[in-house]
Amino acid sequence: MVAMKRLLLITVLFSQISFGSDTNYVFGWTQLNNPDLMIPRGGTSLGPEVDLDENSNPFWQQIQNKDLNKYERDRLAILAMQGEYKINFDFMETMGFVENYVPPQPYQSWGTEVVIVVDDEKDFISLQHIMVMFFEQDDGTTSEPIVMKHWRQDWRYQDRFVTEFIGNSTWEKQNLTWSERKGTWTQTAYQVDDSPRYEGIGEWKHFSNSSSWVSNETARPLPRRESSIRGDYDIIIGTNIHTITPTGWVHEQNNNKVTLDNNVIAKEIGLARYQRVENFNWSAGYSYWDETSEFWKKVREVWSEKIDQSKIVKVTSDVGGNMLFARLFGLADDYRNGKLDKIEKIETIIEEHIE
Repeated sequence: MVAMKRLLLITVLFSQISFGSDTNYVFGWTQLNNPDLMIPRGGTSLGPEVDLDENSNPFWQQIQNKDLNKYERDRLAILAMQGEYKINFDFMETMGFVENYVPPQPYQSWGTEVVIVVDDEKDFISLQHIMVMFFEQDDGTTSEPIVMKHWRQDWRYQDRFVTEFIGNSTWEKQNLTWSERKGTWTQTAYQVDDSPRYEGIGEWKHFSNSSSWVSNETARPLPRRESSIRGDYDIIIGTNIHTITPTGWVHEQNNNKVTLDNNVIAKEIGLARYQRVENFNWSAGYSYWDETSEFWKKVREVWSEKIDQSKIVKVTSDVGGNMLFARLFGLADDYRNGKLDKIEKIETIIEEHIE
């Protein structure tokens, strides 16, 4: 039952079904009389209304302290991304580079998510995203909460190397020179099973009332919203911008959709807008993390060991019809239910999915 709920959540968030909205404006393609562009694809389910927290984030307030040095403000900006949020996801292709190009439907979805600080050391901060979703049901009632461990982001100051996606489910470590890493932070994004996704490097820039981090161009696999419906490109190459606002933060993406032989199919922009909320019941998410955090700590340790030992790592998410994320989520549920010995199977399972 738990696995079915989790699959339902993934389907809701990343399906290709349209919203069925009557909205008639799509930025960037107003010159095309194409009704399909007026109806974004994405999750169709509705959740209860949430109360947006209009109060300024205390971390955002601290960043404005002019007595702090840049490094201290960098750290506060990263820590400001922790908290309880409603997220709106918006993605749209803005131009195409193939003959007879037809822009696809824009993508929209939403979620409610708590971001928890996993590690906070001097030069390293790790943030774990946990989704906690309630849905409006056909009979007018609200569902029980559905909880899913989502992605993770690790930030490291003046990192010595980055793990770069090179296609075909393969990542390669690239060393950084001192001039490349001086004053910078790397951000590594991990999949729900804690396998690598992408890593970028950049500097935080602080202004009188805003802070932004801009990455270099990074390569990454197709996101779930695309992998199930697109077969015309292999890699996304793009930049990420994280900007801290008084009441949340925004993740901007400027992406090129590229084939392995280096043909650019299309260009895409994306926004993930994290807005702080209040009066929302997050208890199921916090309980899940309290009961499984040691399990997922072991998962992170195994992945770190495997990546540190090899210059190149290839991850096969599906082995014999068994998805890596599903196997680890199942083990985590067993661990949560008192089968603590299941933690010993983590390394064996991960090894079955990597080369």
